[in-house]
Amino acid sequence: MARLFGTDGVRGLANADLTPELAMSVAVAAARTLVETDSSHQPLAIVGRDPRASGEMLEAAVVAGLTSAGANVVRVGVLPTPAVAYLVSQANADLGVMLSASHNPMPDNGIKLFAAGGQKLPDDLEAKIEAAVADGHGLVGRPTGAGIGRVHDLLDGAEHYVKHLVGSVPHRLEGLRVVIDCANGAASDVGPAAYEEAGAEVIAIHGEPDGLNINDNCGSTHLDAVREAVLQHGADLGIAHDGDADRCLAVTASGDVVDGDQIMAILALAMRDAGTLTDNTLVATVMSNLGLRLAMQREGITMIETKVGDRYVLEELAARGFALGGEQSGHVVMPAFATTGDGVLTGLHLMAQMAATGKSLADLASVVHTLPQVLINVKVGDRTAAASAGTVTAAVSAAEAELGETGRVLLRPSGTEPLVRVMVEAGTEEQARTVAEKIAAEVRAASPAA
Repeated sequence: MARLFGTDGVRGLANADLTPELAMSVAVAAARTLVETDSSHQPLAIVGRDPRASGEMLEAAVVAGLTSAGANVVRVGVLPTPAVAYLVSQANADLGVMLSASHNPMPDNGIKLFAAGGQKLPDDLEAKIEAAVADGHGLVGRPTGAGIGRVHDLLDGAEHYVKHLVGSVPHRLEGLRVVIDCANGAASDVGPAAYEEAGAEVIAIHGEPDGLNINDNCGSTHLDAVREAVLQHGADLGIAHDGDADRCLAVTASGDVVDGDQIMAILALAMRDAGTLTDNTLVATVMSNLGLRLAMQREGITMIETKVGDRYVLEELAARGFALGGEQSGHVVMPAFATTGDGVLTGLHLMAQMAATGKSLADLASVVHTLPQVLINVKVGDRTAAASAGTVTAAVSAAEAELGETGRVLLRPSGTEPLVRVMVEAGTEEQARTVAEKIAAEVRAASPAA
């Protein structure tokens, strides 16, 4: 069986790759894998979704699978992914299921799983669930009679989540006007509500999901709309979320983009000054810009790098008790308040720092001088052989010597495609591209694509 789980759950074209039958099988396997056998305990599962039309179909399949495995289910409806994780924790549930393909186009959907406490699954648990799906163990030994799970709806989950978010904010947001791009997604209601309750003047755009328009030329992957709205309304900033609102990107009053690296830097300095940044340490992935590392060095903050993927950031945060981590893409994790990336939480704390200091977002973001970055995806015959070839490693070493401390090279075989990703940062765009193309040529020659 092909690998079922990707970097963030099970994802694919709904009703083609991700069918109701597969969703049901995953639900049964998850219930049996995540809940230890205990005849005195009937497990509890929280199930939420984003507004995609296919989510209605997949929710029905997941609920059927969970209840057939003996789990009681609480449906929370359309809510952000971090809200589902929060409710799993608050309800002492045994597992949570979020149906969303995050920033992907509407035809896709996905299944994100949470263990008790609202934690994402480690690799070993995902492997067990994959094995259970492949073996079809969920098709036998199901409970009957009173052992079948029951289904209930939680009607005030959004209110609990918003109250939690607003309660986390260290400074009120009065005096700030913000444009929120909801991506016609899961935060279309709770996002504007949270910002308003925290004191901001909110102008919401793309907040009318119809099941078909999620991420459609809007949200964190399409920033033109929020930039235009900020300029039109004279707002202090704009914030863009993705379909399930686990991301947050921002734009300044003049429309300049503030990415996840800059947001992490702003929050790291705020937390350092407040004494809440554990060991003065920030956790980020290897894809974060060198400019972030240099900025943190200047400010006396240690930066630890992980592999690409917010799951690895989460693992490092949990293992060592750090207080802040995230990705350039806008997944930012604040473990004191959330067990996963939370876009609305991030936006609230970003704005709180603006309100507390009286500084503009542009001023706060200027702590990071982002170096020009060039990424080339090289199609190859054998990605492992290409990345490890002597000619390639020699080219990388030469490039690193040329760039010194003013740039860096990252060579990374794709985990799923016949590609080697060549990323170069340098003092100028021209230098970064020249160096990247030299390395890419060596990669291509080392293992030509068929």
